[in-house]
Amino acid sequence: MPLYECVLIARNDVTQQQVEAVADGIATQLEGEGGAIRKREYWGLRSLAYRIKKNRKGHYMLLGLDAKPTSINEMERQLGLNEDVLRFMTIRVEAIDEAPSAILTRKGDDRERGFRGPKPAGRFESGRKRGYDDREEFRARGDEGGGRGRPEVAEAE
Repeated sequence: MPLYECVLIARNDVTQQQVEAVADGIATQLEGEGGAIRKREYWGLRSLAYRIKKNRKGHYMLLGLDAKPTSINEMERQLGLNEDVLRFMTIRVEAIDEAPSAILTRKGDDRERGFRGPKPAGRFESGRKRGYDDREEFRARGDEGGGRGRPEVAEAE
């Protein structure tokens, strides 16, 4: 039988157990027609690139399927009718990779990075923030009038 990968996005207000229940429903439907789920990965609640049906986040799930094309058509029809599923995409693949997907391996790398070292002190080497009076143009003039670029007005005698 041909192999497929299906990624589905469920609404963010459903729970992870409800997303798993959708995957279980797909599994029972495929097993009844002679197919099977070879891989199942829950990617978690992630931000969407753009709003879909007023949702900004969604539960992502990857399924590796071994089923007949007619079973896949029925599965896609059922997913389209399910109100909890925002989007799904099914593609045919040559082989289902048993290793964790790139999404899960990248998520693990983010957790390991942690502390990256001290932050730089600031714009200047000393770390002292320089104000308006310390800019180069006023130091170069050598103004005595407080560095504001205005000459002092002599008091009338």
